[in-house]
Amino acid sequence: MVGYPESLTDPSYRGQILVLTYPLVGNYGVPDQQETDALLKDLPAYFESNQIHVAGLIVGQASAEFSHHLAHSSLGDWLKREGVPAIYGVDTRAITKRIREEGVMLGKILFPTSVVGAGAQVADETSSVLPDYQNVAWVDPNATNLVAQVSCRQPRTYSPAPETALKRPDGRILRIVAVDIGMKYNQIRCFVKRGVELVVVPWDYDFLADADSIDGLFLSNGPGDPTTITATIERVKKALAMQKFPIFGICLGHQVLALASGAQTEKMKYGNRGQNIPCTDMLTGRCYITSQNHGYAVRADTLPENIKELFVNANDGSNEGIYHTALPYFSVQFHPESTPGPCDTEVLFDIFISTVQRCIASGKASGPVEFPGAEEARARAAQRAQWERELGAGETSDRGGRIVNGRRIRKVLVLGSGGLSIGQAGEFDYSGSQAIKALKEEGIYTVLINPNIATIQTSKGLADKCYFLPVTPDCVRKVIKHERPDGIYCTFGGQTALNIGVKLKDEFAGLNVQVLGTPIETIMLTEDRELFAASMAEIGEKCAKSHAASSIEEAVAAANDIGYPLIIRAAYALGGLGSGFASNEEELVALCRKAFAASPQVLVERSMKGWKEVEYEVVRDAYNNCITVCNMEIFDPLGIHTGDSIVVAPSQTLSDADYQMLRTTAVNVIRHLGVVGECNIQYALNPHSREYCIIEVNARLSRSSALASKATGYPLAFVAAKLGLEIPLNGIRNSVTRETTACFEPSLDYVVVKIPRWDLKKFDRVSKNLSSAMKSVGE
Repeated sequence: MVGYPESLTDPSYRGQILVLTYPLVGNYGVPDQQETDALLKDLPAYFESNQIHVAGLIVGQASAEFSHHLAHSSLGDWLKREGVPAIYGVDTRAITKRIREEGVMLGKILFPTSVVGAGAQVADETSSVLPDYQNVAWVDPNATNLVAQVSCRQPRTYSPAPETALKRPDGRILRIVAVDIGMKYNQIRCFVKRGVELVVVPWDYDFLADADSIDGLFLSNGPGDPTTITATIERVKKALAMQKFPIFGICLGHQVLALASGAQTEKMKYGNRGQNIPCTDMLTGRCYITSQNHGYAVRADTLPENIKELFVNANDGSNEGIYHTALPYFSVQFHPESTPGPCDTEVLFDIFISTVQRCIASGKASGPVEFPGAEEARARAAQRAQWERELGAGETSDRGGRIVNGRRIRKVLVLGSGGLSIGQAGEFDYSGSQAIKALKEEGIYTVLINPNIATIQTSKGLADKCYFLPVTPDCVRKVIKHERPDGIYCTFGGQTALNIGVKLKDEFAGLNVQVLGTPIETIMLTEDRELFAASMAEIGEKCAKSHAASSIEEAVAAANDIGYPLIIRAAYALGGLGSGFASNEEELVALCRKAFAASPQVLVERSMKGWKEVEYEVVRDAYNNCITVCNMEIFDPLGIHTGDSIVVAPSQTLSDADYQMLRTTAVNVIRHLGVVGECNIQYALNPHSREYCIIEVNARLSRSSALASKATGYPLAFVAAKLGLEIPLNGIRNSVTRETTACFEPSLDYVVVKIPRWDLKKFDRVSKNLSSAMKSVGE
């Protein structure tokens, strides 16, 4: 979907024909190859090497048009300049299925002789099957030393900026030697920006000749069969025996470290390649989304006693990382430096550098690498075991339901949406019905409040008991007193249900009912614009400059401070009700009168009309596992309510850097807020730079959640209901495969477009202009 400039220049793909499953490739073009990195002056800023390494490219559709502020040329023009063959109009989904069934195989791309000429024909079975195509010989890249082709020829030193340099006690800058066995440039960036001097050496270089000047050893990624680079393996084996400095390996470097330690590797059926592969940390139980590209794996059953598994693939169980139990050696199969892909595990570079500093301070390379979170995970497991003993004591005790925060939950009240109206309709029928299904699967008795008789969630046989009552504080209070549920969900009924949670938050404890999923305090934080902006400032995230106002006078004063044009938003409002744009004080006063009729508070905010609008659907569990299931790009520029906009999933004009920047922000924000379940975060992105602002967070299932579930096949509401019961994300099964984990980010090999529909004939004199207040009745 994103990251084709990075993937095509990744040396790990050397000699391979790359198939991209996303159907429309090239939308954001290709950056300028001549633009250099701001820190590493002679390296290209936006690529992973100085050339394309794939042997050929296959895509479903190629876009000749491109839209991005960094775009310098189209993908097709770049491939032509580099002399790399490519083909489009191919069913890449069928190819993917074939590879999954048969395993990786040799391939070649042939062109008609009418286009490229006859050339030097190769006589084999292909010639008889395709006589009108120019035939070429079969080439097995794994039969050659691919590492020798992609490794640097001479040692090269990369120095950090003086103000960030990390110094040893003797004043010398911390020095890491990196063995280049197919090194991506972002690995260099990850070290140097952290203040390290990185000395990059060729794959067969004798780095041990100057071992006294090495503070740490890094083994890079690379292509091919690891057993072919015996010179590197033997040298690393000697380094391990010296016990002189910490060692860290990535991808092929991970396999080299394992082979040097006495383990074995094996060729996988089709390998793991992509930006969305879940890996479980064996020390903490946390699951991380990783970027990978490898066809070989370390055999965990061959690891020596002093080497343990650090990460395991959450889908196929293959090894993804190892660590030494007594010495500072570790490695991972995935790519923590990303590019392309998520940056969730980039912290491993910090862990390695801190290990190097610890060993320098102690004067010896001893003790295992210290990974954060292990103690916390053990304490959490002990607490849960204690709850299980206390709440499950006695042979006759009821062990049904789930234990949540020290209480056994057997009966749950689900708040549906209010009466049918613009802003709350079928989208929340979807989320509520999915939540009820999830609860019933866990053996929990469900009670539903929903006044809409024409909905799926009120159908017979779904909820155990249904109250056709208005979703109001009085009705909810009465039902709680009568049914005495153990828990309540306020996040599956849209804005109406959220508002009920806020109004009754001080009564829930007295009613002996526990709020499941996202805490009410978090909901209040996201709904109060001023509190939300202050919370984002705590973690250095950017919201548009704004002020909350409780009167027209306060709003005018705020407007004078910020400056026109402005957008006015009402707090706790449904579908952007009462919001709009003001370019002068007269328009501001008129908007405020409407907004204060719907809400006690308005937010006066800097207008970013015309910027790109992008959304992410984010899922987080109680154990801090966090994923982004889907992102969407709004076809209309900022200024039109998303309910009235054409929405495309996934995004079309974001580069990998843009996509990952906003994804990382989404994960950081949702963790900071403490959301448990599913939520939606909306951004404004300047189309001429990487400047962005957070517009808002919906700490609930939104109308976008229903779209995202349809687009990806990922049942957001179903999973969110289970997360509210404190089931870890990596403990939930994928509802499609029934085998793999739900802790993954779906691969989109298709595009989904949502188009709104209106029914304005029923409303006399209504304006047909689209604005920040929603008017559509469906999609």
